[in-house]
Amino acid sequence: MMGKIVHGGGITAAARQYGGRPEDWLDLSTGINPNPVALPEVPVSAWHRLPDQHLQERTREAARGYYRSGDILPLPVPGTQSVIQLLPRLVPGGSVAILSPTYGEYARAFTLANQKVRQLSTMDDLTEDDRLVVVVNPNNPDGRRLSIGQLRDLHERQYRRGGLLLVDEAFGDVEPEASIAPYAASMPGLIIFRSFGKFFGMAGLRLGFVIAQASVIARFEDWLGPWAVSGPALSIAASLMNGDTGAIRRRILDRHFALETILRRGGLSVAGGTALFALVADDHAEDIYTHLCRHHILVRKFDYARNWLRFGLAPDEEGDRRLAGVLESDDFRSVRPKI
Repeated sequence: MMGKIVHGGGITAAARQYGGRPEDWLDLSTGINPNPVALPEVPVSAWHRLPDQHLQERTREAARGYYRSGDILPLPVPGTQSVIQLLPRLVPGGSVAILSPTYGEYARAFTLANQKVRQLSTMDDLTEDDRLVVVVNPNNPDGRRLSIGQLRDLHERQYRRGGLLLVDEAFGDVEPEASIAPYAASMPGLIIFRSFGKFFGMAGLRLGFVIAQASVIARFEDWLGPWAVSGPALSIAASLMNGDTGAIRRRILDRHFALETILRRGGLSVAGGTALFALVADDHAEDIYTHLCRHHILVRKFDYARNWLRFGLAPDEEGDRRLAGVLESDDFRSVRPKI
């Protein structure tokens, strides 16, 4: 059986190992907006009642406008992780090709379902047997991007063979112009997963959306069962998606610029990333990770790429100074003697 995947966000475990209170750590291990937006007012009825149809419809209309999905009403789901685990039901036969390395839960879901998984570094290695192709775009953790043209070509290839294409746009909100969602209504066999919590800084809400043709959405809806998403989550999403998100994007981009500046000043090489994180490649990655933990700063390391570290965004200038102070210190230079 495939073991559990270690994700970012493990502050409690890190504090137990390296000391300090979890709330005093600087958590740079996730790809979540570190500045959650202000909560809109949530009607008491959203807490009191099961999610009524009108609330579902309001949220789906808001998501249609936000994702620009045209004739498709996106389906709210309790986090995209919930539908990743349902994917083996969607393609019970044939192999699954995953453009890798990427978010590990895709391979894990199919492996646990005893389905054939092929992790590919290029789409040139696709075969006739690949019933489903999974592309995370932009990719986690290296930020690899396929253009809309490349995705359309890939979809056409899959469609001709009776296959499906899944595009995970969990980190796509900062660059809406790169989303394939506006074309989804005319692309049967295309499935898009979107994350709500990363961009809005509300991962604890556990909310995502599926964009696909009605027959596919109906299957996910049936598998999830009634009331899969809470009334408060639906209400919050509808309000925020109908609002102006320009200031959120600008703040994220400012935070990202600050992060890359600090990393480069500290002598680290930025190998990729998205607006919500930066990927560092360094032969001393393990030592850097440990050194940062000793200073109660958590970043994300990878068991499949020992020279990679992923740095999320600090919430403010104080966090920037804290990270910079460690990276520019004499004891950090002793960790990386080649600097």
